[in-house]
Amino acid sequence: MADPIQFKDEGNKHFQAGEVDKAIECYTKAIKLCTDKKVLAVVYRNRSACFLKKESYTNAASDASKAIDVDAADVKALFRRCQALEKLGKLDMAFKDVQRCSTIEPKNKTFLETLRRLGAEIQAKLKTSFSTDSRVQNMFDILLDEEMDKDKKEMAANNLVVLAREEAGAERIFQNNGVPLLLDLLETGKVEMVLAAIRTFAGMCTGHKARAMAIIHLVGIDKLCSIMAVDNEDIALATCDLFQCINDSLTGGDRRIYGKEEALVLDASKDLKSILMALLEMVASKKVSGHGRDQALNLLTRNVPRKDKKDPDHSKSLFTIDHGLKKILKVCGQIPDLPDQLPMTENTQLIASVLLDKLWDDLRCDPERDNYREVCDEYIKGKFDPNDMDRNIHAINALSGLLQGPFEVGNQLVGRQGIMEMMVALCGSEREVDQMVAVEALIHSSTKMSRASFIITNGVSLLKDIYKKTKNDKIKIRALVGLCKLGSAGGDDYSMRQFAEGSTEKLAKQCRKWLCNSAMDTRTRKWAIEGLAYLTQDADVKDDFVEDDPAMKAMFDLSKDKTILYAVACTLVNCTNSYEKKDIMPELVQLAKFSKQHVPEQHPKDKKDFIQKRVKRMLKGGVISALTVMVKADNLLLTDQTKEMLARVFLALADDPKDRGTICAHGGGKALIPLALEGSAIGKVRAAHALAKIAAVSNPEIAFPGERIYEVVRPLVSLLHPERDGVQNYEALLSLTNLAGLNDKLRVKILKEKALPEIEQYMFEDHDHIRQAATECMCNLVTCKEVQDRYLEDGNDRLKLLVLMCVEDNEKLQRAAAGGLAMLTAAQKKLCTKMTLVTLQWMEILQRLILHDQPQIQHRGLVIVYNMLNSDDNELAKKLMESEILEILTVIGKAMDNPKRQIVIDVARTCLVKAMDLGLIKPFTTPS
Repeated sequence: MADPIQFKDEGNKHFQAGEVDKAIECYTKAIKLCTDKKVLAVVYRNRSACFLKKESYTNAASDASKAIDVDAADVKALFRRCQALEKLGKLDMAFKDVQRCSTIEPKNKTFLETLRRLGAEIQAKLKTSFSTDSRVQNMFDILLDEEMDKDKKEMAANNLVVLAREEAGAERIFQNNGVPLLLDLLETGKVEMVLAAIRTFAGMCTGHKARAMAIIHLVGIDKLCSIMAVDNEDIALATCDLFQCINDSLTGGDRRIYGKEEALVLDASKDLKSILMALLEMVASKKVSGHGRDQALNLLTRNVPRKDKKDPDHSKSLFTIDHGLKKILKVCGQIPDLPDQLPMTENTQLIASVLLDKLWDDLRCDPERDNYREVCDEYIKGKFDPNDMDRNIHAINALSGLLQGPFEVGNQLVGRQGIMEMMVALCGSEREVDQMVAVEALIHSSTKMSRASFIITNGVSLLKDIYKKTKNDKIKIRALVGLCKLGSAGGDDYSMRQFAEGSTEKLAKQCRKWLCNSAMDTRTRKWAIEGLAYLTQDADVKDDFVEDDPAMKAMFDLSKDKTILYAVACTLVNCTNSYEKKDIMPELVQLAKFSKQHVPEQHPKDKKDFIQKRVKRMLKGGVISALTVMVKADNLLLTDQTKEMLARVFLALADDPKDRGTICAHGGGKALIPLALEGSAIGKVRAAHALAKIAAVSNPEIAFPGERIYEVVRPLVSLLHPERDGVQNYEALLSLTNLAGLNDKLRVKILKEKALPEIEQYMFEDHDHIRQAATECMCNLVTCKEVQDRYLEDGNDRLKLLVLMCVEDNEKLQRAAAGGLAMLTAAQKKLCTKMTLVTLQWMEILQRLILHDQPQIQHRGLVIVYNMLNSDDNELAKKLMESEILEILTVIGKAMDNPKRQIVIDVARTCLVKAMDLGLIKPFTTPS
């Protein structure tokens, strides 16, 4: 068929039959072949009607326009374009088209009604637009009026921010001279006005690349940086949020389709580079406040390193290292007690260390890492000066910053000749500031066993002297932490105690005493937690700590401070013994002893019963509430390593099923979800395992209320991976079974996460418990159409496996397989026939099911029999009634009513009634 008229007529038939896709296909072929303009216009008009049906309004308007180009008075084409334009939101153009239609056919009621309706909608839109414009202007008038009431100004500021968060409102503000007016608000210098302006700018920049670029150029990056630099935490935070909105919009946060306007959206790379340079300048500028510096470092941490390590482009990190690494080290080296230092907050140096660590992790090859080390080495060597003690302690403090960030780099620099000796020498200085910096550096550098051994040999007596003689609590606590860290250098190896018997417990007692002293400043008390983080590797210290309720509660209260998260997490990991522990083969221990090698010894109090007692004490002390608060901390300080430790603690706490209700009651289930979705690979597995433990025995709707229950599915499915151990597989299957039993939406979610192939695989597992759990999970999933379709497919043994499982020795496995089979045969009648083809023993298996002594299994077998009778396969039904199954049904059906077996008796009777309805058996009658 090569005639366009024939294609057109064929398309008309398909359209009238409701086959829109086939109609479009025919009309498209007609367009390619047609040379007659009038016929072509009709075909375009008809295809436009098809596109309207498919809600493809852009194509509908385009085709109608092509028809109108041939005949400007084509009423059908005009009206179709009007309908398409209305749906596209172009009311004024739609109004013009219907106006032309009503001029051509003035008595057409449809045209007149559409004309009236569109006119009313346009008037309403104009009214709203004018109203928004006047509201925007009114808000600015109130805000810029010096004599206006404070309450009215606050209300106007809040309204402006809310309006800017809506796309229409943001555009009206931008178009109505909003940027100059917002700049006027910034110039007032009043905190409320500045915050209102910054937050409004943030709303205008969110998700709109073109507007974000325009605002950058109208306001200026330097101006925004100067606002973030002011000594006001709220303003600094709001400006940081604005920069983040701008960055997100310029780097892909804008999802709009601009069409022809795309050419107006310029390349953003220059602006992004200018922002990066401006932030690096802020890092080491004396004009920037501590809050401003924190936010500049936070922005760099969020946006410079790659979010996905698979992304090959890490040029921003390399640029930052070349142009800003020394500036970040300068921040790490600041000593607030000395004059002429950069303004900083308590958190600034820790945030700088986190940034150093993120930059190091983002490097891809050895030459890049060598360059990083060389820049750090050059900076620290350049600061050492035998005649200037202030420069020396600046270098040592910068080294401490590296040790808290990329430890590998800091540790290598500590190994340089003379560095450790200088630290020890500074401990003996008469200046307290020298002692404080040196002791901190010793604490951070003694993480490696080799370094700890050096300091034990050379510095312990020095630290003891400082601890005993100094009257400054800040130095005293640091010296104590140094001693704590050295005392724990042997880890949990009982045979490797560094200090004399009882010394470690004394150190811990002093730490607990300082921790509970609310009169001391928070920073000093936080150092006490640092000390306990090391000392709790000793089992005696763990026991003493969990028995000390005031100390435990004081630590939980302080854990709300985000800078101490890591130390608290370490302490909790130690107390629950949830750190990684390798299993040691007894044969290897004997071999090591024979060859006179050191063999680690376990402390008697690190055995399972002691650990369980500690866990109970911690749960009673409120550890779950503290953990949920810690999980909500800022992601920049809640590092992947900290998340992993928190996940380990949760897993240890969830070990006993009796404790899982307590965990849920205090919000532990909700807190675990983000840990299972983000963090290190090990951390996500540990958190997912803890979720599986909770979901397996708890009511998921209570443990994970609302929409959170759907977020649990992905972590649980991840535990089905073959690389996970058997316990993780088993508990994941149990929890997924629990979830799949709740509702269809959850079942669909499980299938979308591609769990089905894994569950099927575990149904073939040799381990009885895993096979049973997988079958139970499948039993709850078979109500889904997708699962039923898989069982209907030919060329696999899915149905055969389920049938054969019905005669396994494991009764729980039997019950799950029979239940799955009962539901499948009820939902898909074809499976009743297929079941007889997959194995020759199907009749025998069915008989064994309906003769089973367990009522639950017997009930499932009888339901399968009923489904077969109801399957519309008369031959199958006849075969069943000609077998011993009829006799079995008769015996069960004639039994006396029994509450314990009533459900079985009722189904047997239903089967007999169905057989009578089919005419396969006759009712028993007694002769008259």
